[in-house]
Amino acid sequence: MADGKRLKEAKKSVVREKLYAIDDAVKLVKGSAKAKFDETIEISINLGVDPRYADQMVRGVCALPNGTGRTVRVAVFARGAKADEAKAAGADVIGAEELVAEVQGGNITFDKCIATPDMMPLVGRLGKILGPRGMMPNPKVGTVTMDVTEAIRGAKGGAVEFRVEKAGILHAGIGKASFTETALVENIKAFADAVVKARPSGAKGTFVKRIALSSTMGPGVKVEPATLIGAGAAAAQ
Repeated sequence: MADGKRLKEAKKSVVREKLYAIDDAVKLVKGSAKAKFDETIEISINLGVDPRYADQMVRGVCALPNGTGRTVRVAVFARGAKADEAKAAGADVIGAEELVAEVQGGNITFDKCIATPDMMPLVGRLGKILGPRGMMPNPKVGTVTMDVTEAIRGAKGGAVEFRVEKAGILHAGIGKASFTETALVENIKAFADAVVKARPSGAKGTFVKRIALSSTMGPGVKVEPATLIGAGAAAAQ
């Protein structure tokens, strides 16, 4: 079945304007993932913030309890003992000046980037390259740290960084279609909880406005926020 026909067929099972309970939404999204590859399950959250203002910026990191299902290549900017520690912890790419030069030359062979604090004057030169890719190390999400072992473990084990876009929307991959429904629900709830905890001081009124799930090639399914973020978080809205 061609991708267009497959998507049309999948859309028939989804009521466009209906808000589904999280368990039902996951079942629908998994059921519509019919591609020949293991599709990524993605979440989109529309937040009641204007990220143009510093006190309404939402960003953070979430360790998904069941991982992302992706093989993540991790680069570490470090020297000496910390470079040795990174190698022992399983980093895929390690370096200092020479790694900066590689990245400046367009040779980016990694998915996540970690740096020790002393390397940031060097790594700062890469902001225009790594920033748009969402790879720039940042102490707020634990990727500028002396504990490179823990940072590498988090990156490879399913830690997902998130940052709200200009329109007030967050996107993230929270698993694969091959995951069980239970594993996906656990990952989604952990991610939503991390987002709610990252609520900035400048956010007023309803924080979580809309939530949708989809697979890489499948239709979007709207989620009833109260079934995902819990009664406590809903009350804080």
